[in-house]
Amino acid sequence: MSRPVGPSRVLSPRERTIVLSTCFLSVVVAGLDTTIANVALPSIQKALHAPISGLQWVVDSYTLVIACLLMFSGSLADRFGRRRTFQAGLGLFSLGSLICGLAPSLEVLVAGRALQAVGGSMLNPVAMSIIAATFTDSKERARAVGAWGAVAGLSGAAGPVLGGLLVGGLGWRSIFWVNVPVCAVAISLTRRFVPESKAAHGKRFDPLGQLLVVAFLGPVTAAVIEGPRHGWGSPFIIALFVLAAVAVAGLTVAESRRAEPLVDVRVFSSPAFSGAAIISVVALAALGGFLFLNTLYLQDVRGCSALHAGLLIFPMAAALAACAMISGRIVAARGSRPAFVLAGLLLAAGTGLLTGTGHGTGTWYLVLAYLLFGAGFGLVGTPLTHTALSGMPRDQAGVAGAIASTCRQTGGAIGVAVCGSMVVGGSGGFIESSRTAWTVLTGCGIATALLGLVSTGRWARARAERSARRLSTHALEMTR
Repeated sequence: MSRPVGPSRVLSPRERTIVLSTCFLSVVVAGLDTTIANVALPSIQKALHAPISGLQWVVDSYTLVIACLLMFSGSLADRFGRRRTFQAGLGLFSLGSLICGLAPSLEVLVAGRALQAVGGSMLNPVAMSIIAATFTDSKERARAVGAWGAVAGLSGAAGPVLGGLLVGGLGWRSIFWVNVPVCAVAISLTRRFVPESKAAHGKRFDPLGQLLVVAFLGPVTAAVIEGPRHGWGSPFIIALFVLAAVAVAGLTVAESRRAEPLVDVRVFSSPAFSGAAIISVVALAALGGFLFLNTLYLQDVRGCSALHAGLLIFPMAAALAACAMISGRIVAARGSRPAFVLAGLLLAAGTGLLTGTGHGTGTWYLVLAYLLFGAGFGLVGTPLTHTALSGMPRDQAGVAGAIASTCRQTGGAIGVAVCGSMVVGGSGGFIESSRTAWTVLTGCGIATALLGLVSTGRWARARAERSARRLSTHALEMTR
């Protein structure tokens, strides 16, 4: 079992605050980027003459690459040093942002987004490791993590408005340029104040596991996005689905035989963890689809400016940030089940209302739907983490957290891919086609509530405890 190697000297309170603030910068640039990019999609579409499938790739090239590399980047940081990896991530994110800002074509923009994601995969997970290594006192660490969550929530809430201001005032390219100076400041602060830390025994690289993860997630997303254009029965689309299925089978067999797998499939023996993983995919699919559809609806159908669209979506983000803080109290007092059920019902209510939107839908109606959806998504985060880690042995917490984060990113990519494909494949125009997509997202909310009930039941908790004992025994045998 790896033992973390922390800073070589004790940091002063001022230095620890600077380290924490530096980590905040990473969550701001990485967190804002998704929301801001969604607000800018109509402007990008007009400037680069991009089809809907192209806009899907602008969003999904970012979330998909992050999903593929999260676990690899975490092991890279543990092995070679968290500060070094964090700086490399900031540099790559900045370079990718610069390429996006200068992109002359859709293809270059998508490539820049993918490079951003390579850097982004080294930011938030590694920053959390830096915080854990810097704040050794449990109370200080809890406060630091709480502040981290608050900044993440606030950045999400500010994203639509900031994106609207930048797109409306300086054009869509400015949403990428703004990342460059922020990353430069963060790199400078990291070099000066963040001490190096790494695991005492870094996890061995698993190139086969990494290749199989990419071979699964990439083809699935590509097939869903390109299906309407090529035809669902075309040899190309069928080949993509077959490749993904073979990759899943290979991943299950190969990783179960490795002593230090990239994806430890044994954690899925816990019904609580498996349920949380599926909920992560479903709930984040709802968010990804929500942001994608709303951006096109507000700006293309209703004719809103980027700023006006950002202001309309802001209630959703504000409700999300507020309920994210309330969610922790609900879980602490009542457990994960009530939070899951309430979150799912609110998600379903918000998206259900949006199935009835049209050209002349009242602003009050939209704001109500956005508030309900934002409240639901804000409530789901804490029970997800709590359920995923419940019953897990302590030495498996990092693995479980990495897999859960990958499921979140994967869900976001799938949500954009599915909803975009429904809009493209529909024959009745955006309004009629989007109603089908909103209905699917309503189903995601209902599924969140039902899966939350199953994964937090008495049977699931008992199975999770048995799985934890088996995982602990296996880990003990591997260290002998």
